[in-house]
Amino acid sequence: MTIHRSDTIIALSTPQGIGAIGVIRLSGPEAIQVVDKHFFGANLEKAASHTVHYGKIRNETDDILDECLVTIFRAPRSYTTEDVIEISCHGSPYIIQEVIQLFLRQGIRHAEPGEFTMRSFLNGQLDLVQAEAVADLIESESKASHDVAIRQMRGGFSKTIKGLRDKLIEFASLIELELDFSEEDVEFADRRLLVRLVTETQAVVRGLIRSFELGNVLKKGIPTVIAGRPNAGKSTLLNALLEEERAIVSDIPGTTRDTVEEHLNINGVLFKFIDTAGLRAAEDAIEKIGVSRTMEKIGASTLVIYVVDVTETSPYDVWSDIKVIDIRHPRLIVLLNKMDLAPHTKPETYYYEEVIHAGNTITASAKNRMNIEYLKEKILDSVLADQSTQDASMVTNARHYDALVKAEECLDRVLHGIDTGITGDFVAQDIRHALHYLGEITGEIHTDDLLESIFSRFCIGK
Repeated sequence: MTIHRSDTIIALSTPQGIGAIGVIRLSGPEAIQVVDKHFFGANLEKAASHTVHYGKIRNETDDILDECLVTIFRAPRSYTTEDVIEISCHGSPYIIQEVIQLFLRQGIRHAEPGEFTMRSFLNGQLDLVQAEAVADLIESESKASHDVAIRQMRGGFSKTIKGLRDKLIEFASLIELELDFSEEDVEFADRRLLVRLVTETQAVVRGLIRSFELGNVLKKGIPTVIAGRPNAGKSTLLNALLEEERAIVSDIPGTTRDTVEEHLNINGVLFKFIDTAGLRAAEDAIEKIGVSRTMEKIGASTLVIYVVDVTETSPYDVWSDIKVIDIRHPRLIVLLNKMDLAPHTKPETYYYEEVIHAGNTITASAKNRMNIEYLKEKILDSVLADQSTQDASMVTNARHYDALVKAEECLDRVLHGIDTGITGDFVAQDIRHALHYLGEITGEIHTDDLLESIFSRFCIGK
């Protein structure tokens, strides 16, 4: 993407296709003037900012293209901080195309993907984290992912990063000053205070890195594996959760040979449920592959629902299974299924050390939908109980995560360097590298390639 900052751009900001209305957006120094030439209903060049005007758009031969509403946002009080015009016309693809082509013929340029938001960033309206949050907000499919994007748009994460950089910059400047007086062998930066600052900074960075695991899945859907022995009722449970017959249910053990994945929104949080092959000694090559994939999914999951057939599986069998699959998830739910067939079963007989306990054990009958709603509540609570879900500094972006990991490695080198007594120029270099990676997150340090990589993923018109 070639970065232009002085020309005027145009694009359709609503989805392609037939609709009630289409919104065409222009931004740049000629936006108001060029639209005013073809708009009949008000003098746009004299109109106040943040006003809406009704009129007709006419082409060069005075043909009426459409009746529309035009909204004016004068610089700097606009999304891009430039003059912005939004034309709300009828959603006919023909009308939209004719209006856009009219202004392209006047020398206006078609916007590239994400160019409106890029201009907002380049003009200081948003930092890079906030700009990326715009794309996340557009793509959000649940309340949780929406809330995370909103918090990042408001700058919570950016403030955390800026605070870390400001403190490091203060010390870096003192060390740089030492280098200017290297012959006098003076020390302006107290190394003990520097160690304390870097240690505190590392703790924050590591917390942000840890938050990525949950933040990323909140955005994309929390992977939740339904595991258990053959015929435990895993597929029946998936169908009960989804309230539809999605998975094949059979009395024949080993019916599910591969994973079945479905999404479910529970009170605003998106979960990706994964029904897996039954865990047992495989009887054929295909089933063996299915069991292997089950183990892989369990290892990559955020939440595991382990389904137990209380009519067939003893507590000892369950404990053995837990040891074999090595579930160490803090988010493990043990579902004692088919309780309608064994109503006198005591859940406490299945409790096992700190792994299976009253807090994560539920009695149910998936077939009769007994306790399914309660299970959904427990699934939701197991995620929302983590206070980091409400943290404005939660990391959800892989680019931010990678930069934080690199910054943390640089801070490690700073501490190691101070501990081993290396010279100030090497300490300063490692601090500069840490500052660089933190600055890349918010865009205080950026390259054209980085901006192109980020904004090319945006939709045209945003």
